[in-house]
Amino acid sequence: MEYTTLGRTGLSVSRLCLGTMNFGPQTSEPDSFEIMDRALEHGINFFDTANVYGQRLGEGYTEQIIGRWLAQGDGRRDKVVLATKVYGRMGDWPNERGLSARHIIRSCEESLRRLQTDWIDLLQMHHVDRATPWEEIWQAMETLVAQGKVQYVGSSNFAGWHLAAAQESAARRHFLGLVSEQSIYNLFTRAVELEVIPAAQHYGIGIIPWSPLQGGLLSGAIRKLADGGAARSKAERVTDVLAKHRTTIEAYEKLCADLGSDPADVALGWLLSRPGVTAPIIGPRTVQQLDASLGALEVDLSEETLARLDELFPPIGNGGAGPEAWAW
Repeated sequence: MEYTTLGRTGLSVSRLCLGTMNFGPQTSEPDSFEIMDRALEHGINFFDTANVYGQRLGEGYTEQIIGRWLAQGDGRRDKVVLATKVYGRMGDWPNERGLSARHIIRSCEESLRRLQTDWIDLLQMHHVDRATPWEEIWQAMETLVAQGKVQYVGSSNFAGWHLAAAQESAARRHFLGLVSEQSIYNLFTRAVELEVIPAAQHYGIGIIPWSPLQGGLLSGAIRKLADGGAARSKAERVTDVLAKHRTTIEAYEKLCADLGSDPADVALGWLLSRPGVTAPIIGPRTVQQLDASLGALEVDLSEETLARLDELFPPIGNGGAGPEAWAW
């Protein structure tokens, strides 16, 4: 396994991050345990979850599964860099969502209880909260850090200017602020290249891409549909999207075949080659899918291949950061 530091911190994390959103709704608890154990065998030490995962309002079911796995001991907690999130609706009352100081602190306490741990390595704001001032947010985060309950703070689904606002506010308080931003980023979805990634690089914030395979579209969708290897629900979604993008996906899968690489490995390998990216999130439903993801670490994309990928999946405007992407 390859490792890097999380943003400008000294914290070492694996170049692949284990996403756990499937744990509970699609992957049973015993299978989830097996996936997490196998992840550690592979050297994956970066695990990502959220208090809203599990599709049971207010229960934090996925966090509970991880907590029961951690409770088995054998050094599991010390080996894992554990990330979770706060913002989403955890109940029906007004203060059971968002980034108020009250909700941040209460949600952290509840996540700690469900995860059966004394600390969270990375507490991420799942979405920007336009109604809450940064002074309030940082005061709550500072309290949790001072108490040893949170080590680092990250964001998710922020715009570039949100990162700037957050960091400038944190700097005025002499607080570390954000160390990571979790954004949707893949060959199909490249909007973050305009302003989010440049802002993140400026402030030393690591990018953690979610949906690196665009919901399975970049994992060999046409081949899997032909072989009957896609789940029924995913097959229906992929079929709808393929109606619009079939020509591009066919060309992409042919390119991957010419390279002798699996399409999912190429998509992940492309992200690993992008500036500012710390670790794409993989979300395996089975141990076999987890094992297959490791192939991305062996992918070495030539300049010619990267140029061909840009032809198939054009960046926005002229490519790269704004304003050069849309102006001279």
